[in-house]
Amino acid sequence: MKKLLTVSVVGCGYWGPNLIRNLRFLPDCRLKSMCDVSEDRLRHLRTLYPEVAGETSFDTLLQDAEIDALAIATSVKHHYPMAKASLLAGKHTFIEKPMARSTAECAELIELAQKRGLILMVGHTFLYSPAVKKIKEIVDNHDIGDIRYISARRLNLGLFQKDINVTWDLAPHDISIILHIMGETPYSLNCRGEAHITPGIEDVTSMNMHFSKQRSALIQSSWLDPRKVREMTIVGSERMIVYDDLAPQEKIKIFDVRVERPPHYDTFAEFHYAYHYGDIYSPYIKQDEPLKTECLHFLDCIRNGIIPITSGQKGMEVVRILEASSDSLKMKGAPVDLPGAQNPAVAKGWFSNTDAPWNNGGVSAGTPAATPAPAGRIPEKLP
Repeated sequence: MKKLLTVSVVGCGYWGPNLIRNLRFLPDCRLKSMCDVSEDRLRHLRTLYPEVAGETSFDTLLQDAEIDALAIATSVKHHYPMAKASLLAGKHTFIEKPMARSTAECAELIELAQKRGLILMVGHTFLYSPAVKKIKEIVDNHDIGDIRYISARRLNLGLFQKDINVTWDLAPHDISIILHIMGETPYSLNCRGEAHITPGIEDVTSMNMHFSKQRSALIQSSWLDPRKVREMTIVGSERMIVYDDLAPQEKIKIFDVRVERPPHYDTFAEFHYAYHYGDIYSPYIKQDEPLKTECLHFLDCIRNGIIPITSGQKGMEVVRILEASSDSLKMKGAPVDLPGAQNPAVAKGWFSNTDAPWNNGGVSAGTPAATPAPAGRIPEKLP
């Protein structure tokens, strides 16, 4: 039998209840308590999960020796102080995205987890999605040729935040997916946006990331769109993929279309692009809840002492890009270089500890293969 792990969730607002629901029903996991400042919110959740204790004091969880791990799903400004307190208390720690408000805060948490031999994991849920898994498989098999660019749109009406802009709120999902697909970090980016509702907090932004081999990625984020859109297009030299996360079926469609430049010509009149139009097909994707897979992976990492797929290091790379986007916004969209990304060893480092073929076995079905860590220590290197 697997070791029973005792877990508590901190933050019962927008996303916390989803973590509570999944952790509550996982095998070999005991959800002991849920913590929130709102007694009304706790009272409601207790009607759904009467066996789970409700706590308004975070310190109570830190002092509880029975608790092996804490899952933090609070607003971003609380991620760093709560995660630091959790690690200092000897708890394995899961943090929702974005990991913290700065790379300096991320680096401190990574170092603390490393010194204490604790698991630190970030909630980039889409990397546990069967659809993203399939896209990565298609790209790695070179079925669409060479990637030329990726375009992502994440739009909806609200939910407006008071402490972060729309890029920090919505773009982490797309950034994590793009880094995973590209297999490297960008060497520079630029970001423009406008604050229409709350002064100083952009509610519409457009970010352009620049990668090696003349590849790029465009991310459009908005809290002001009348429709909810969750769409990504991956354009390859041979085929193209459209990923619509809101589609009930056929979330991925592969378009056998491309444009071909003539190999040679003598006069401009002879120059003609060739457009290839082929079939459109949708591969079968098993419908598993990504959050459940993510929670299972967190528990497996604790039991087996392995580095999470979405480790603190990966969370920090996303925050580094978010920081650069904020710098670019302040400079009206001027390009910002990402330190060290020109170095090929750094550029290939997004999934260098797994680079993972996603496997059918391992820690849990449908989860990327993770790298074993030495007992008692998680070997994440600081930048």
